[in-house]
Amino acid sequence: MVLAKRPAPTEGTLRSWLLQGLQTDRRQIEHGPHVKHPWWRVMCLSGVDYFSTLGYQPGIAALAAGLLSPLATLFLVALTLLGALPVYRRVAAESPYGQGSIAMLEKLAPQWWGKFFVLALLGFAATDFVITMTLSAADATAHILENPFVPDFLHGQRVPVTLVLLAALGGVFLLGFTEAIGIAVLLVFVYLGLNAVVVATAIAHVIEAPQVVLDWQRALSLDFSSPLAMIGLSLLVMPKLALGMSGFETGVAVMPVVEGDVKKRVQGTRRLLTTAALIMSVFLICSSFVTTVLIPHQEFEEGGKASGRALAYLAHGYLGDWFGTAYDVSTIAILWFAGASAMAGLINLVPRYLPRYGMAPEWTGAVRPLVLVFAAIAFAVTIIFDADVEAQGGAYATGVLVLMLSAAVAVTLSAYRKGQRGATAGFAAITAVLVYTLVDNVIERPDGVKIASFFIAAIIVTSLISRATRSTELRVTEVHLDPLAERFVNDLCGDVHVIANEPHGRDQAEYTDKLRETWLNHRLRSSEPVLFVEVTVPDASEFETELHVRGEERYGHRILTIESSAVPNTLAALMLHLRERTGSVPHIYFHWTEGNPVVAMLRYLVFGGGDVPPLTREVLRQAEPDLERRPHVHVG
Repeated sequence: MVLAKRPAPTEGTLRSWLLQGLQTDRRQIEHGPHVKHPWWRVMCLSGVDYFSTLGYQPGIAALAAGLLSPLATLFLVALTLLGALPVYRRVAAESPYGQGSIAMLEKLAPQWWGKFFVLALLGFAATDFVITMTLSAADATAHILENPFVPDFLHGQRVPVTLVLLAALGGVFLLGFTEAIGIAVLLVFVYLGLNAVVVATAIAHVIEAPQVVLDWQRALSLDFSSPLAMIGLSLLVMPKLALGMSGFETGVAVMPVVEGDVKKRVQGTRRLLTTAALIMSVFLICSSFVTTVLIPHQEFEEGGKASGRALAYLAHGYLGDWFGTAYDVSTIAILWFAGASAMAGLINLVPRYLPRYGMAPEWTGAVRPLVLVFAAIAFAVTIIFDADVEAQGGAYATGVLVLMLSAAVAVTLSAYRKGQRGATAGFAAITAVLVYTLVDNVIERPDGVKIASFFIAAIIVTSLISRATRSTELRVTEVHLDPLAERFVNDLCGDVHVIANEPHGRDQAEYTDKLRETWLNHRLRSSEPVLFVEVTVPDASEFETELHVRGEERYGHRILTIESSAVPNTLAALMLHLRERTGSVPHIYFHWTEGNPVVAMLRYLVFGGGDVPPLTREVLRQAEPDLERRPHVHVG
C-alpha cells in the first residue's frame, strides 16, 4: 500500500508544464529518463565541457609552464589515462545509476555524519558544475568580443553577453533533454573537425620550418641545466593545468541516459570515458606542442592576441580570418554549450540525494524547475565575478580535483574491501598524486576553497531548512505486514484500539502497567481488544521509509514492532493503513510527554522522537483533511 502523497500537476497550467516528467519514485529516478541514447551521443553531451577546454587549455599551459608546456601537458595526459580514467571506469561499474563516487563514500559514514559528508561533496560538485557553466560562458564571451568582425557596441559588455548565453543554455534544457543531446552531437563533431584542421595545419608549418623546433630546444637548454630539472619543474606546474581533466564526473553522472540494461549501460559508459579521454589526450599533446613552438610567449599574456585563445590565433594566422571566424564561432558555440554537461550532471545528481534526505522539495524530481534554479545561481555567480574567466578558474579546478580525489578514495577502499591488493596499491598511488595536485592547487589558488565553502554552507543551510519544513509529511511510502501481524489485523473487528508504547524492558510488568494506564486515563473498557505498537529508530537521518511491521505475542499481549526513521510519522502511517484494511477509523492512545516542547521538537528533528502525540496528530492532519476519516488521537 502506497501512502506518501505526491505533488500532482494541474493540466493546462504553468505548473503542469514545469512539473512535466516529475519523478518521485526513487526507483524511477535511479533508472533515469524514459528516452535513452547510444553511448557516443551521450559522450558528446558529457564531452562538450571536456573538449571545450581546448579553447583555453594551451594558453593556460603556456602561461603556467612556459617552454615546458608540452612536457607538463604530457604529464597531465599520463595522469588522465593512467589515473583518472581507471578510477572512473571502476566508479561506473560500482554506481551504474549515476550516483558516482558520492554514493560509494556515503556508505562509509553512518547516519547524520554520512548525510553531512554527502552534502559537503555535493557542495564541491555544485562548485564544479555551476562554475563550469559560468566560466565557459564567460570564455565564450571573450572569444566573441575579441573577434575582428564583432560590432563595436558590444565591446566592454562581457557581463550582459555572458548572461544572454546562460539564458540561452537554460532555454535549451527547458525544451528537453533530447534536444540538448542533439545540439551537443552537432557541436562536438564540428568543433573537433575544425580543431583537427587547425592542428594539422600547424604541424605542417612546423614540418616546413623545423627551425622553430630547434629554437625551442635551444631555449630549453639555456634555461634548464638538465632533463631532470625540466621534469621536476613540469611536475611542479602540472596541477595548474588541472582544468584539462574535467568531464569525468559528468560522464558518470549522465549514466542513466545511456541506453541498455545495467550491464550494457556500464559498458557504454566505459567506452564513453575511454574514447573521450583518448581523443582529448591526442589534441592536448599536439596543441600544446604547436602553440609553444609557433606562438611568441608574450602573445599568451593578458592583452596578447593568443591570450585564452591560442588555437584561434593559429587559425586566423595560418588559415585566414574567414576560417578563423568559423573556428571562433564553433569555439564560442561549444564553450557556451559546455555548461550543458554540467547542467545535465546537476539535474541527474541532485534528485538522487536531496529529496531522499528530505532536504529538497519533491518538485526537484522534475527537470524544468531545477534548470530555472541552476540558471538563477549561474546568473548570480556571473554578476559577482564580473564574468571574469581567471577569477573563476581556481574554484573550477578545486571542484574538479576534489571530486576526482573522492572517486580515487572510493575505488581504493572498494578494492581494499574486496581483497584486491594490486588494485588497492594502484588506486592508492593515484590517490596520492591527486592529493598532491589538489593541495598544490589550493595553496596556489585558495579562492577555490572559499567559493566551494560558500556552496557547501548554502547547501547545508537550505537543506536543513527544507528538512525542518517537511518533517511533518507522512514520509512513509509503503507498509508491509509479516504473517503474524497480518493475522492480528485480520482478527480485528469493530473499533480498532492501538496503544503506543515506548519499549524499555519489554517485560510483563511494562505491558500490564501500560494497559492499566490506558484504562484509567482514557476510560477504555477492559473488554476492548487492543494492539500495542512499538517503534524504534535505528537511523533518524533517513527521510522516507518503507515500513515492515512484525507481529509478536508477549505475555498474552499482541504487539506490532516497527523500525523507522521517525516515530510520529510511522504511527500516523500505520493508523491510515489500519483504517484502509479494516474499514474502521482507528484510535491510538498516548500519555503526555514531560519536558520543554522546544527541546522535544529538536529531538524530533534530530533523533526522530520528541513529543510524539501532538506530532502524530499533526502528520495525520496534513495527510487526511477529512475529519470523518482521520484516525483519532487520544492523549492523557
